[in-house]
Amino acid sequence: MNAATGLDFASIPDRIQSEVQRAIQRSIKGVEYFSTSGPSLGSTPKDVLHSRGTMSLYHYRPMSDEIYRVPVLIVMATTNRGYILDLVPGQSFIEFLLKRGYDVYMLDWSAPRPEEKSLRMEDYVHDFIPDCVRRVQADSGEQDVSVIGYCFGGVLSLLYGSIHKDGPMKNLICFTTPIDFREMKLFSNFSDRRYFDVDRLVDSVGNVPPEMILSSFEMLRPASRTVSQIQLWENIWNDEFVKSYRMFDRWATDTLPLAGEYFRAITKDLMWDNKLFNDTMSVGGRAAKLEDIRVPFLHAVAEHDHIVPYDAAKHLIAKIGSGDKEEVMLKGGHVSLVAGANAVKRLWPKLDSWLGKRST
Repeated sequence: MNAATGLDFASIPDRIQSEVQRAIQRSIKGVEYFSTSGPSLGSTPKDVLHSRGTMSLYHYRPMSDEIYRVPVLIVMATTNRGYILDLVPGQSFIEFLLKRGYDVYMLDWSAPRPEEKSLRMEDYVHDFIPDCVRRVQADSGEQDVSVIGYCFGGVLSLLYGSIHKDGPMKNLICFTTPIDFREMKLFSNFSDRRYFDVDRLVDSVGNVPPEMILSSFEMLRPASRTVSQIQLWENIWNDEFVKSYRMFDRWATDTLPLAGEYFRAITKDLMWDNKLFNDTMSVGGRAAKLEDIRVPFLHAVAEHDHIVPYDAAKHLIAKIGSGDKEEVMLKGGHVSLVAGANAVKRLWPKLDSWLGKRST
């Protein structure tokens, strides 16, 4: 030991050797990362009940001997792949529901074809969702159907439920669903009509490309991509960390285009005029008032959601007309609320506790 400097010169060779070994192991793991494809996602056994254009309706095969009477229809946002709710065994919301005895269906989406640029808000609310509900009824033999909507799938579910208020929706659950679009910083690029000409965009390109949506996410957190890659490199020898990173990164970049007319309606009715919040929303000439939703209602929001901040979602619970309604705020972000280790411990048990007693 050198008393003047406090350095242990004898240990320096060992420390250098340790760092060299660490660098070698990181390089080996880096090669493994780029030479392998990662885990298979969305592998819970299912059948395609119906497929039409951009829409697919899946029915997941049961995993429990006893099944709740009321089937569950999950409605995804049209920009997002449904496998975020079915990552891998042990981290699959779908698998969790099946093992808890629910009869699970999912309305999932594929990229709209160029000729589907004319799909409107009413096509989703008055056609796709009701069609899937009818098919769930026919397949399950039950008239009642519980609906779960995630993010913008929640918005579509709210519109459907408020217009089709006489059923057959039995329960409605929304995950991190916005209604006050003034607070959606994600859409700041599109929310000011003085600078954004949505008509020119849609008339020029048809379907809105996913790169435009992804750029909005990146503008919210400009350095997030770089930070996440640094974290990956620092944890490259942690197999569980790498597995989780690959799952979420794949999903986050697997964004779908938006049908042009649908995007036009979202921009004008929701972003510009905030009609859902202002109680002036209509779809295809039919009023969509949240106070007309009177079925049992649960809204789960995330404490650290940078995509749908709480200010954009907090008024929903008050506007719902049901006497049986609850909002729950849980730790996590927009994605970790519903998927991953955080969701396994928090959201999933809460949902099961709430929905189970309302599914008999």
